[in-house]
Amino acid sequence: MIDLRALREAPDRLRASQRIRGEDESVVDRLLDLDSRRRAALTRFESLRADQKSVGKSVSQAAPEERDALLAQAKALSAEVKEAEAESERLAADLDALLAAVPNIVEEDVPAGGVDDFRVIEQVGAPREFDFTPRDHLELGELLGAIDTERGAKVAGARFYFLTGVGAQLELALLNMAMQRAVANGFVPVIPPVLVKPETMEGTGFLGAHAAEVYRLPDDDLYLVGTSEVPLAGFHAGEILDAAALPNRYAGWSSCFRREAGSYGKDTRGIIRVHQFNKVEMFVFTRPEDAHDEHLRLLAWEREMLDLLELPYRVVDIAGGDLGASAARKYDCEAWVPTQGRYRELTSTSNCTDFQARRLNIRYRGADGRPRFAATLNGTLATTRWIVAILENHQRADGSVVVPEALRAHLGRDVLEPVRR
Repeated sequence: MIDLRALREAPDRLRASQRIRGEDESVVDRLLDLDSRRRAALTRFESLRADQKSVGKSVSQAAPEERDALLAQAKALSAEVKEAEAESERLAADLDALLAAVPNIVEEDVPAGGVDDFRVIEQVGAPREFDFTPRDHLELGELLGAIDTERGAKVAGARFYFLTGVGAQLELALLNMAMQRAVANGFVPVIPPVLVKPETMEGTGFLGAHAAEVYRLPDDDLYLVGTSEVPLAGFHAGEILDAAALPNRYAGWSSCFRREAGSYGKDTRGIIRVHQFNKVEMFVFTRPEDAHDEHLRLLAWEREMLDLLELPYRVVDIAGGDLGASAARKYDCEAWVPTQGRYRELTSTSNCTDFQARRLNIRYRGADGRPRFAATLNGTLATTRWIVAILENHQRADGSVVVPEALRAHLGRDVLEPVRR
């Protein structure tokens, strides 16, 4: 949720942000109008209530011949107070509803446009040139006895899969490596709930434009999370954090669930776009003035993981129209997928400034002792999709796959060999 005070002082910032996102600028004027009317209604209510209290005191002190008139006045004021209170509450509710629908204000220099208008910041490593025809990750996974999508579909439907044998071991090794590196960088490891209450899902901004992606259990009024960002954001909801301990860094390991609504026909082969996967997610609470630098640190840790796995990748600055509602800026790292001849997203890291913290009421005490809203950030450190890039980039002509050196100690082998059938 954006800061109303900042909006009053600099409404053109939100107007510019809405343009960059490709959203409606007129929402700024509607917000300012509602805010003005709400404050006027609240002032009127408080003034009438003060008059009501004053008349009430006068009744007990009035002469008998004055009492009836004062009682009538008190009765009329009571009705006006109720009406003014109702009007103030109605306008406040309207303002809150409109505020909840407005996305975060983007950082300066975020590219304008949509999904294809990202800015490439850097390309790291060159795509490998093969002296044989490379296999895609599913064919490799089947040769290795690592991926079984047919039985996944039989058991659960399309976009589900089994990781078996070295596939399961590879994912565990990858996520363990990510978690160990997170801990070494000062993160507290967390295994969070994957079912959350509506207020937690709403507070992180996932029930707006992307609500169709979320699985809901209506009988329990709970949601399955698409990322451990959601429960980690709610971890400190309603709390005042110790400013001296900031930043608070957490690394959540969880299963994640996404409906993939609207993706019919896209990435139907293999495990690139699936309904369930596992992920290690970094999440940070910090001061707003420190959020920009913390964002760059998260990106650096993501890049370090990709470098260790010896993957060619590029770093992109996501355009405003492709940002989620909570993000003020997002950087993706996209790894080269040889059989597709293009880069595919493996990591994202977002600076959500104080947007989520305002919705979840997460604060810290500033140097003056007054509570202020924290900033939140998130970033992917490893996920099931990384298996795609590892298998395809490190494959050999016989269908075996060389394990990146940094991953060998976690996996216990140097090469993944095709299984004998």
